[in-house]
Amino acid sequence: MVLVGAAVTMLIERAVTRNAGATTALYVDSVIAPLLPDMQKTQSLDDAVARALDETLGQGALGQRLAAMRLWSPDGTVLYADDKALIGRRFAPTPNLKQAFSGTMVVNYDRFDSLDDQSAAPKGPVLEIYNPILQPWSGDVVAVIEFYEFAHDFEATLYNARLRSWLAVAAVTIAFFLALYAVVLRGSRTIDRQAGDLNRRVNELTELLDQNRVLHQRMQSAAQRATARNESFLRRLGADLHDGPAQFVALAAMRLDSETVVGEAVPQQGREREVSSIRASLEEALQEIRSICNGLVLPQIETAGLPELIDHAIAAYERRTGMLVERRLDPISVPLTVSERICIYRFLQEALNNGYRHCRGASQMVTMTCGEDKIVVAVSDNGPGFDPDDVAPDSLGLAGLRERVESLGGRFDLDTSERGTVLAVTLDLDEAAPS
Repeated sequence: MVLVGAAVTMLIERAVTRNAGATTALYVDSVIAPLLPDMQKTQSLDDAVARALDETLGQGALGQRLAAMRLWSPDGTVLYADDKALIGRRFAPTPNLKQAFSGTMVVNYDRFDSLDDQSAAPKGPVLEIYNPILQPWSGDVVAVIEFYEFAHDFEATLYNARLRSWLAVAAVTIAFFLALYAVVLRGSRTIDRQAGDLNRRVNELTELLDQNRVLHQRMQSAAQRATARNESFLRRLGADLHDGPAQFVALAAMRLDSETVVGEAVPQQGREREVSSIRASLEEALQEIRSICNGLVLPQIETAGLPELIDHAIAAYERRTGMLVERRLDPISVPLTVSERICIYRFLQEALNNGYRHCRGASQMVTMTCGEDKIVVAVSDNGPGFDPDDVAPDSLGLAGLRERVESLGGRFDLDTSERGTVLAVTLDLDEAAPS
């Protein structure tokens, strides 16, 4: 702004100064030039011309405007001056005088200390003007008028021009910087907003990665524990088959080889009683095998809906135990995957059987609550409750349920007290899940 303002001010000052000097020079030239003789024929002024110049310079508007005046010949001689002591003297031409004799008007504005070595300058601002006088028919410079004009009005005009130019440059510069500031500010806010969005997304991704890492670890741990539980379950199943049906079958096999059955001397009535006993053992073994199979075989999971599976699990439990289970089921419109339906079916089997084994006679209730993105299935009873710390670490019931639920990304909850026990499983609903 300073550089541009200084350049503009300097150009304006030069233009204003030159215009003001040209106006004054034209006026002086129109008044004085007609009084001068043919300067190509004579290089001196007679008394009549000198008196005319004295009267013109001493009176009227021109006399009030001029502070000093000299008429120069090409050789540096002063032909006329308001200071009579300078007339006829010869001086070395100054650069301004030489430029004027080359045909160029010279205008300077300043507060001069002196007009030359002999005369003092007038007080205040002064315009120094060198105006060449041209021969009318040839256009040659025959003389130069050097005069000094009082420039009080010009100083005020120049000051106003300087002030306005500085104000204009300052206003344009301020407007430019305000526009630039607005652009930069808008860009900065956009960058800050984008940086904030990016940071939030990075934080969200970081949280998701952490959650995925935790879920992955939980899945691995659940898979490992599920494998161990399956092995324990198979061992328990083998033990149940060995201790139950296998014993009855072995007993029946031993009796088939007994003397009572194969001996010829055994009475027919005794042989029939032994065969009846063998038949009873085999029937009891078959009943236990069927009981075990009923707990393992699932209904048609692929074609049945969740409410149908829940009714099937409850009905099977009621037929086996003779107990009645209250139902409170919300309608569900989102299909679940096969794994999720198997999980809920096994949860109901195990939860109802646990309630029957540990608090026989207590009333039980199954509830299903469906939200926008979750489904909660709970089995509750009004029994005396139990201490979860008393459950053996190798118990397959609750631990197996928890592992099965967590392997699907769900949550298993246990709440027990003297008022009863509530087992609940929570699964996320996925509208895109296959039915």
